[in-house]
Amino acid sequence: MEPDPRVREWRTTRAEPFPLQGRDVLCLSSIDWDFIWQGHQHVMSALAANGNRVLFVENTGVRRPRFSDLPRIRQRLANWWRGTRGFRQETDGLFIYSPVMLPFPYSRVARWINRTVLRRSLRRWMRAAGFGRPIVWTFLPTPIVLDLITEFDPLLTVYYCIDDLAQSSHAARRVRDTEPTLFHAADLVFVTSEKLRLRAAEQSDQVHVFPFGVDLPRFERVRDAPGGVPPEIARLPRPVAGYVGGLHRWIDQPLLCEVARRLPQVSFALVGPEQTDVAALRALPNVHLLGPRAHEDLPGCLKGFDLGLIPYSRGEYTDNVYPTKLNEYLAMGLPVVATDLPEVRRFDERHGRLLSIASGPDAFAAAVEAAASPSARAETARRIEAARSNAWERRVHEMAELVAARAARRDGVPRLWRDRLEGIYRRGRRRIGVAAIAFTVGYLGLFETSLAFRLASPLRLEQRPVAADAILVLAGGTGEGGDPGRRAEDRVLRAVELYQRGLAPRIVFSSPLESGFRETEVMRTLAMMRGVPAEAILLEDRPRNTREHAVVLGGLAREKGWRRVLLVSSPYHMQRAVGCFTRAAPDLQVVATPVQRSMFWSAGRGPSVEQLQALAQEAASYVYYAAKGYL
Repeated sequence: MEPDPRVREWRTTRAEPFPLQGRDVLCLSSIDWDFIWQGHQHVMSALAANGNRVLFVENTGVRRPRFSDLPRIRQRLANWWRGTRGFRQETDGLFIYSPVMLPFPYSRVARWINRTVLRRSLRRWMRAAGFGRPIVWTFLPTPIVLDLITEFDPLLTVYYCIDDLAQSSHAARRVRDTEPTLFHAADLVFVTSEKLRLRAAEQSDQVHVFPFGVDLPRFERVRDAPGGVPPEIARLPRPVAGYVGGLHRWIDQPLLCEVARRLPQVSFALVGPEQTDVAALRALPNVHLLGPRAHEDLPGCLKGFDLGLIPYSRGEYTDNVYPTKLNEYLAMGLPVVATDLPEVRRFDERHGRLLSIASGPDAFAAAVEAAASPSARAETARRIEAARSNAWERRVHEMAELVAARAARRDGVPRLWRDRLEGIYRRGRRRIGVAAIAFTVGYLGLFETSLAFRLASPLRLEQRPVAADAILVLAGGTGEGGDPGRRAEDRVLRAVELYQRGLAPRIVFSSPLESGFRETEVMRTLAMMRGVPAEAILLEDRPRNTREHAVVLGGLAREKGWRRVLLVSSPYHMQRAVGCFTRAAPDLQVVATPVQRSMFWSAGRGPSVEQLQALAQEAASYVYYAAKGYL
């Protein structure tokens, strides 16, 4: 097994033992393990290195995928393939699961399927690994997370709210419906900003602020050693104003472009993946887009900077953001220039005005120029000390103390089988109640209203009857759910009516049915009884379906030289029938004149079961004909 090179030995260096040990932790992450290294990987690596077992479940989604997500989807499939049913081991005690799911996090059907697949896969792995009643540590507040928490009955639930996900994208706004439930249900809520704390505190009295920290020893090793700067940064003209992190839509590109134009003597080095259009930045000669770097190479990149930048735009999302890069810059002793974000300003006040906070191109450019000058040694020491107070080791230790204390109280409360059984029955009754309500609503909607007829109305087509060369009557049960012969008289009466109005000199009855008597002969007899002469009636019994009706009768029309016909059939069959004639006989003008008074389609408030079956069959037939190219 080759472990992830970004995972170091996260065993604490404190004198006292790590407070949380011997626990099984199920982490529901909002990012994938191979994504940009963030607090998710830091915290879980530390827990695993200090005597716990962690199953890190990669992002189960907060929105539908976009085209730009294709590389991540391919990586997810590759991760699933290289594991065992999606599971793989990174280090001792640390396991990764790459689930393959339907990418519709708010669809009820997809949610049910995903829940079923996830529950089955996780339970099988937990049995195989001897994973006990876990602590669920989630970074996501989505419906599927709430489902899993209910399914696994965790020893403890921890929600680490690191962003206002509802503001991260339009598609993710639906987490507003579920996040309050998770705030209330979680035993502990950790947040990264004061604004998030205020929102969480409305639902929970167990909210603690833990901004993302910094892996201080890793930065110190590079900072205090000679060399280590990547050559593409080392060769840039000094001074170098640097940024590390994703080049996403929350970067204030207009501000950064204007500052770069005003300071042509400054090299702007941007290290990170391009997650939005950065053409405006790329066009500037002193802006250098250096692309993503491996996690272990990050300290060397920062060592090549003269100052660090946090050029975020203000908005609902960034007002909740505590930039991880802030402590990373300070760990290397770098001065920091940032836009006026609430958490950045709060950090600056807490650490004695250590940062340069500026709004607008003038102030930001002036701050960059000032920060690029040689810094006093005392200021460098202050920056490093501020980073030390925000080291990940301290953060994780404090979080682990809270989790351990809470878990210890839970250990003393055994789960009673009686309570457990009653809970199962309560959930069962709720499910039955929901199913009963859904059935009642569905039944009333289908059988007591005209909803089904309104939904099927696109299948209908009716035009004003005009003078034509012939009346074509399609029989054989078409449009009536395959119930042959029962309503042929409806079509005969409609055809006779049109004939007696003098709209056409002849009638063609077309039907393949035989039940003792050929249906076309029965229809001719009915027409003659209504006064239509025998010489005005033609019979056609070769077609077996609607398409063949159109082909055969279209050929007959060409042979007879007919240019216009009136078409008679069931009301909900007309759209499909006219479509077939249009494709089979494009030179023939077909006027839709469906049955007006149908015994089959007469209804009260809603349809019968027989009528619903007919509507469903006609809709399915229309889709099939369209797919086959018959229309």
